[in-house]
Amino acid sequence: MNPQQAIELALKHHQNGRLMEAAGLYREVLEAEPKRADALHLLGVVAQQQRRCEESVDLIRRAIAISPQSAVYHCNLGIALDGLGRKEEALSACNRALALKPDYAKAMNTLAIVLTGMGRLDEAVIACQRAIRIQPGSAETYRTLGNVLTDLGRFDEAVTACRRAIQLQPGSAEAYNGLGIALAKKQLPHDAVAAYRRATELKPDFAEPHNNLGIALNGMAQIEEAVESYQRAIAIVPNDASFHSNLIYSLHFHPAKTAITIREEHERWNGKFAAPLRSFHRPHNNERDPDRRLRVGYVSPDFWGQAESYFVVPLFEAHNHLQFEIHAYASVRRPDDTTERLRRSVSAWHDVLEMDNEALAEKIRHDGMDILVDLTMHMGGGVRLPVFARKPAPVQVTWLAYPGSTGLREMDYRITDSFMDPPGGSTEGYSEESIRLPDSWCCYDPLCDIPPSPVQTAHWGRFIRFGSLNNFCKNNHETLRIWARVLGAVPGSRLLLMAARGGHRDSLCRTLERMGVEGSRIEFAESCPREEYLRLYDQIDIALDPLPYNGITTTCDALWMGVPVVSLAGNTAAGRAGLGLLSTAGLPELATGSEEEFTGICSSLAHDLPRLGVLRSTIRRRLLASPLSDFPGFARNMESAYRSMWRKWCEMSATGSK
Repeated sequence: MNPQQAIELALKHHQNGRLMEAAGLYREVLEAEPKRADALHLLGVVAQQQRRCEESVDLIRRAIAISPQSAVYHCNLGIALDGLGRKEEALSACNRALALKPDYAKAMNTLAIVLTGMGRLDEAVIACQRAIRIQPGSAETYRTLGNVLTDLGRFDEAVTACRRAIQLQPGSAEAYNGLGIALAKKQLPHDAVAAYRRATELKPDFAEPHNNLGIALNGMAQIEEAVESYQRAIAIVPNDASFHSNLIYSLHFHPAKTAITIREEHERWNGKFAAPLRSFHRPHNNERDPDRRLRVGYVSPDFWGQAESYFVVPLFEAHNHLQFEIHAYASVRRPDDTTERLRRSVSAWHDVLEMDNEALAEKIRHDGMDILVDLTMHMGGGVRLPVFARKPAPVQVTWLAYPGSTGLREMDYRITDSFMDPPGGSTEGYSEESIRLPDSWCCYDPLCDIPPSPVQTAHWGRFIRFGSLNNFCKNNHETLRIWARVLGAVPGSRLLLMAARGGHRDSLCRTLERMGVEGSRIEFAESCPREEYLRLYDQIDIALDPLPYNGITTTCDALWMGVPVVSLAGNTAAGRAGLGLLSTAGLPELATGSEEEFTGICSSLAHDLPRLGVLRSTIRRRLLASPLSDFPGFARNMESAYRSMWRKWCEMSATGSK
């Protein structure tokens, strides 16, 4: 077989998804003709499809050196560079492809993908529209448009674009995956699950819909099935750290998983994704003065108006900027007013959305951070733990994302308190040293001034309404069993839950009916804007805390709106967050470690309406008088902790032990 015949056969294998066979033939051609550009390029495309993007970039660049006028080569170079997170280089490659061939729809579509990753969403929409004008029947471009519109929050339009892609290419697993994402954002989880399942049927080795299916199932409190979906995604693409992070985070919601089980999964993540990065460790040249002004950097994708902001804004605004130079490393895709408020509160703001982990680590090291604070851990889509694994700062700390551990050896400390982690308690689940702040591990600012409504008592003679506006994923079987006991102890009582529309509502009602609670007593509210959400607490008489992962933001929100929260403490830090918040707010009597006492507290409050009325009318005042609302005090506690960490590092580095 001559080289041209080998290329033609390889292309057939390539088009049919037989990548290994195609790659073998491309290599055979290159052995005979080492400077054959098409073979280099196609072998680079195979490498990119196998997620070996560094190799792909090298091969395609070699092809471009031989044939620099190929728009196709430059376009595929852009795809490979984008896979490495090298956005600016990818953008240049796309623009070069379009300069060579202005009507090249694939290059325009790739440009849209790159612009999306850079957060330039409006430009990405324009690029998609241009690509569609060039090639109206391109399912690929409609898929991209759907993804961009989803990121812009234009969910109805996104669904329409994805459905158009499916109409053009019914067998496209990618289009079904994009449709699932848009449907999930539209709060249609069952429809999203159906789309993800169809994607996995069409392309069983496509990891992304398995991962997204896990996210959707987790949100529907189908934790066991979610874990299985994450594990399938990991089996298909073992080197995707985000899939494994999603698995780790989901385990915190699983009633049967212990701290030891979660630690073991952390160790697997650490060995796979952190240990190989230790070659990046280098000595730190920070000035070893224990009392000088310190540079503290916070790393997060969530510096915008969502739950994290109610705890970060008060800290940032109360920091002592004479003693601490505060830096924010922000990967915000859709900045808003809260983003601007945070930007104004720090010494230096760094937009790092476009930076890959290696580049960000180098920037942090160059910026001379003394203390680097992670605010994400394994939660959500913006995990930056590979940055911390490179150890760019001498002292590294994790705080706020959720009460737990990163599992990262390079993370020196975790911020906690004596309620979530009692002194002398087990530290088996933590890779970090636990630093207990004096009062609470957080402070809370609702970032609004909505007054609580007068206590609603008109229905008290007929029923009491319990409620939980936590994420639906926390409504696991064990939590429902405990709540069913409460509802059984208070005849006629009702339960209000936050849940998107779908069959998971019916499933929950059936579960409670098997536990003796009529489905007619269960009420639901849908996700809504913050002011409407806070007003939902006007309908709740007593809030119930879930297990094994207590509410945090929701508990603070309930107290702000004057609603007592009753919490059953669990065996992990996440399960003792309610105990800490209630104790700090001056309401320790509403937390207990006994399921029987939990039922008793709820029943007693429900039957003692005068006491309930007093609580409802005084809780906000208690919250405002507590350490949870003492922003300067909390900032001083955090800064004292930072100073102690820094002094310890100075001492240890002076002796050569660190």
